[in-house]
Amino acid sequence: MIFSGTDDLAVLALAVLIDLTLGEPPMWAHPTVWMGRHIKFVERWVPKKGLLGLVGGLSIAMTMPTIWGGDAFLVAFWLQEIHSVVYIVVAAFLLKTTFSVRLLHREAALIRGHLDRGDMETVRGRMPSLVSRDPSSLTADQATAATVESVSENINDSFLAPWLFFAFFGLPGAFAFRMINTLDSMIGYRGVYEYVGKASAKLDDLVNLIPARLAGFLLVVASGFLPGQKISRAWSIMWRHHSRTQSPNAGWTMAGMAGALGVQLQKDDPELGYQLGEPDRDIEPKDITRTIQSMYLVGFFGLIIAFAVIYVRGSLV
Repeated sequence: MIFSGTDDLAVLALAVLIDLTLGEPPMWAHPTVWMGRHIKFVERWVPKKGLLGLVGGLSIAMTMPTIWGGDAFLVAFWLQEIHSVVYIVVAAFLLKTTFSVRLLHREAALIRGHLDRGDMETVRGRMPSLVSRDPSSLTADQATAATVESVSENINDSFLAPWLFFAFFGLPGAFAFRMINTLDSMIGYRGVYEYVGKASAKLDDLVNLIPARLAGFLLVVASGFLPGQKISRAWSIMWRHHSRTQSPNAGWTMAGMAGALGVQLQKDDPELGYQLGEPDRDIEPKDITRTIQSMYLVGFFGLIIAFAVIYVRGSLV
């Protein structure tokens, strides 16, 4: 039976184990890298302005996730036809490429280490791996806050949402989500992609509406179990400040994290700036470690939910 609940439970469990122990595959073999190349190849032929840009962008947003999701469906079907064990092993390696917990932890922990040593030159050099803002003039506090923001925001994009899409829709769902998210990160912003990237940005907002809010809720719950965090403050700040970011989704986890830690997270930008949290104290490098702890506990809760969905889906087939 294709995409059976029992098999997909094993796929997700093995994929998480692979991520935590082996990390990322080589760049040349990483499907997300190939998604990026696919996007670059296609977008260069699409008009960038006006109605043609909007139509071309809508076509990209609709067809490319369908292509990658459809390919994943065919591969998964073929693997199941061979043997369920083959499907579990290969699908686990493929699923792992749609999410990352270990990489997010590693990058944040490296920055924490350099901050502790006062090596701001190295900190600024590593910041582009986590944030898109110009790191050249970041202070230690700003770099710390940016790292906390990045980890908390990426709880959803980096692993929770891919797990949920896999839980509901199998390997095709995870790959379609990853393509949607990659489209948003590459062309879903203003400037040269104002028109051609609009549909991709809106689609990414749409598919993350539920996962992002679930991530925020789970982060608040996690704050009740972790030292140095406060659940009531996390809940209050999340509800009151989540709409301060331009993205309708990013603010849920970032505001929740600011409230849980009792710090302020802010971005100084005339168009994209925000202030999240009502600080009880100044932010410190230890807050990066606290955010990583929250990330793992949210991941634990998220896995339980994903396993439950897969079990129910399998029982209904």
